Order: sequence, then C-alpha cells, then structure tokens
Amino acid sequence: MGMIRPTRGSASIFGLDAHAQSVEVKRIVGYVPGELPQFGGWRGDEIVAYIAGLRGDVADAEVERIAKRIDLDLARRYREYSHGNKQKLGLLIAFASKPRLLILDEPTSGLDPLHQQVFYDLVREARAGGATIFLSSHVLSEVEHVCDRVGIVREGRLVKSGALSDLGLIRSLRVEIVFAGAPPLERLRAVAGLEDVTVADGRVTGMLRGPFDPLLRALATEQVVSLKSREPSLEEVFLSFYK
Repeated sequence: MGMIRPTRGSASIFGLDAHAQSVEVKRIVGYVPGELPQFGGWRGDEIVAYIAGLRGDVADAEVERIAKRIDLDLARRYREYSHGNKQKLGLLIAFASKPRLLILDEPTSGLDPLHQQVFYDLVREARAGGATIFLSSHVLSEVEHVCDRVGIVREGRLVKSGALSDLGLIRSLRVEIVFAGAPPLERLRAVAGLEDVTVADGRVTGMLRGPFDPLLRALATEQVVSLKSREPSLEEVFLSFYK
C-alpha cells in the first residue's frame, strides 16, 4: 500500500521494481494474507466487486466458478462468515484474477479436508497456466502437495533451500518406541536414517529419514510395548538439520 518504504536494497517481480512500480506489480500478484482485513457488514459479493474494481481484471464468470467450487455463499455478510469461509473468500480474491504470481500465507487454515483438496486443485491449475506460487506453511503434507522447492527461514534469513527430495523434509518421521525392558540403544543408533536418538524411562524417540525396514529389523528381537510414528513439525525438522 506504500505505507512502508525500504531503507536499503531493492526488489523486483518479473522485472518490475516492487516499490517504484508497485501498482503494476499488484496487478500481476494474488495474495492470501495470514489474516484478512475486517470487512464488517459488507457482503461477500460486495468485497469481491470492490477488489475487482481496484484490479480491473477479474471476470465475473471466474468469480462464480471458484465460488461454486469452494462452496462460498457470496450473499452473506463478512461478519457472518466462519473462519473457514473467510479463508475461502481470501482464496477466491487471490485466484480469480489469474495472477502471474500467487503469495499464499497459511492458505488452508480453517478449511476442512474436502476444501483443502479443492485448494490443491486450484494450485495445480494455476501452475499449469504458468503461475509462480510462493507458499508459507507449517503443514508438511501441504508443502508436499504444492511445492517443488522448499526453503527454511530463520530470523529473516534463508538458511536452507532446495528440492524436497534433496532436503529430505517430507520423508522424515518422528518415532517414539516404548520398551518393556532396557532399550537396545547401540543397535538403534546404528539404524540407517535414525537420528537425534534420545531415551527417557524406557521411551526412545528419534527422527527417521528413509524406509522403516532397518528400524523394524533392529526391533525384531525386542519386547516393544508401543511404537508410534508421526509427521514431524517444522520446528522438529529445523532442529534436526541445524541443532
């Protein structure tokens, strides 16, 4: 909006200066913020018409198509929307203009699993149409669905980036094993792909990268009370890389 100005450095989007040519930049960018503005008593269709009037490149047919796909009632007032419906409105505004660049901040927050799949379809269609998509997310399964490359940001700096397969983010699992007796720590620490192994009160935890077979073979002769695995949080992934 031009209220914040850079103190140094420069940025460009598709060759356009992000500051000096900000109006042109906004015409080719679709954005879903972490929190939408408070539109109060405006109806959904009034909000879309307002944004479309500012942009000047939003087709009514495209608005109707996306609203139908995400089951969004544009006749209702914004303050009557649930969190999920507010998120749908943000997605509609971002995608309806068919922008060249989409910047999405936690875009599936509040969406049920069915509409998360619709979101993934919208992303795939936008990519097929040539759009570039930047996604900020703390959900690894969402990253896997959407992204070709991933980056980890720490204190405002990009500390790691690359293809998903190169970073090994998605194929990691946080495992927790409870033994009836003493855990076979030496054998577990020798398991290929099992990292950051810790033990407390007969409970062993670690980060497993790669297949489960080596771990299962190491447990074959042990009395295991429980074995749990789950997708690690991004915080755990980050710590496993940079601890």
